[in-house]
Amino acid sequence: MIYTLILVHILGLLAVVCGGGGLVSPSQLDVFVDELPDMPRIKGYDVVHGVTVPKALKITMFQKYWKFHKDLPPTKVFAYGQTKPTATVPGPTIEAVHGVSTHVRWQNRLPSKHILPWDRTIPTAIPRNNKGVPTVVHLHGGIDEPESDGNSHAWFTARFQDVGPYWTKKTYHYHNQQQPGNLYYHDHAMGLTRVNLLAGLFGSYIIRDPNVEAPLGLPCGDEFDRPLVVFDRSFRTNGSIYMDPTGNNPEIHPQWQPEYFGDVILVNGKAWPYMNVRRRKYRFRIINASNARFFKFLFGNGLRFFHVGSDSVYSEESVLVKEILVGPSEIADVVVDFSKSTTDSAILHNGAAYPYPGGDPVNESNGKVMKFIISRHREFDSSRVPQKLLKYPTPSLSEVSKTRYIAMYEYTSPADEPIHLYINGKSYDEPVTEKPKVGSTEIWNVINLTEDNHPLHIHLGLFKVLDQTNITNIDDFRDCMNKYNNAEKCQIEKYARGAKLSVEPYEKGWKNVYKMQPGYVTKIIVKFAYIHTNASYPFDATAEPGYVYHCHILDHEDNVMMRPLKMVK
Repeated sequence: MIYTLILVHILGLLAVVCGGGGLVSPSQLDVFVDELPDMPRIKGYDVVHGVTVPKALKITMFQKYWKFHKDLPPTKVFAYGQTKPTATVPGPTIEAVHGVSTHVRWQNRLPSKHILPWDRTIPTAIPRNNKGVPTVVHLHGGIDEPESDGNSHAWFTARFQDVGPYWTKKTYHYHNQQQPGNLYYHDHAMGLTRVNLLAGLFGSYIIRDPNVEAPLGLPCGDEFDRPLVVFDRSFRTNGSIYMDPTGNNPEIHPQWQPEYFGDVILVNGKAWPYMNVRRRKYRFRIINASNARFFKFLFGNGLRFFHVGSDSVYSEESVLVKEILVGPSEIADVVVDFSKSTTDSAILHNGAAYPYPGGDPVNESNGKVMKFIISRHREFDSSRVPQKLLKYPTPSLSEVSKTRYIAMYEYTSPADEPIHLYINGKSYDEPVTEKPKVGSTEIWNVINLTEDNHPLHIHLGLFKVLDQTNITNIDDFRDCMNKYNNAEKCQIEKYARGAKLSVEPYEKGWKNVYKMQPGYVTKIIVKFAYIHTNASYPFDATAEPGYVYHCHILDHEDNVMMRPLKMVK
């Protein structure tokens, strides 16, 4: 009998971490047992004799082990840091000051072999002799020179032993001349973005402008102003990151899958963490760093969010909401007032189907994000959330110099499995077709012919959403577009007459990513200039290798829902 009990106990312990096929079962991992980390903060500036001056940083990519949960073995990852012991997943938060340049030498010290499957049948960076992991860093939301934008073909391997065809420089120059807000640095190597981010290569970047932000009175300081970088992963029982090694069309693409979904939700590198908070206001800069998962954030106890900014720009007005939908690589800047809580804890939930919007509903594991444990002690809180925030001029339609149609396509096998995705029916390396003028304003009509919601990200430019119109008789229109790839020839105005979808109040401001609804034409007004000043860019935006725009579902971007964007004078 005692041997039977021992055996049952051992099997029970194994069940805690084991699912089928050597995978961790998330339902058996304890939630809210690891405290939320605050990632290391690096100043992107120096102060000399009381004056803020530019600073040069060296940030390196290392392979190391990271502990995602107290009951998981250490996980082999790729991590950004100034040293290997201090490298983290996500990487350190870089804090910059408006008007003061930050120079970063991004250094690759990764091994010769990737830790995740590398599908070379999709357009991808391939180093000479097949040695080394190509990487390149894009500052998402940054308004900077093309040479520092992290073009997918500007990749480099360890110690710059091999470089891509568009590589030009070791040190990137971030001007920080744009409006204050939240940015996000991450890998952008051709065909490897999804696996390099899965491995851990991403982090937060904040541009602050005390002159315009301090009068707002929002929560501030390291304790009350916290980045929350949210993402999903699956794990093997040995702690390694799990990515299905077999593609959905393995005879075409041996490893590529159209979307990656992990069943463990992580915040700042910990699975379902907890955070002790005081009964007062906190500011959270929430970055969705997932490959493909959308998050619909909401509190289980009814607490609400004051939404104060989207992506890299403050909103004109704060908006009080119960839930916020955040697509991959979107950023939601929110304030939560824990003094309004009627309970001593609050669980942050996720309610977004996956794939979004028509996929599976969330379950017990991926429906939870983290827990806030709220002090019972009430205290004085001098911070506030003003109704009016920062207003930037909206260009009028009379300023528009060009109207474009941007169509999103998905191509499938005879078994109706995705093979690849294109924008405007073209692969990334086909000749550039979008050539906006520097300083110009354009209208883009984004036509989503697929069944997925695609978060469109435009490098350099900022945009506002004007209109979302359902496409009637979409099968007929899609057939015409597949034949001619020309929205005007296919009479888009005849089909774009369906129901209008209103833009959420918290998404009516300036953005650099927006969720393009399936079966809709989304009209956006795009500005290729600063929005906070009439000053010109302090760099040559027409230089090589130019910029890009793409779907920010990373698995789509890699294969190859991305197009070049070349600025002209």
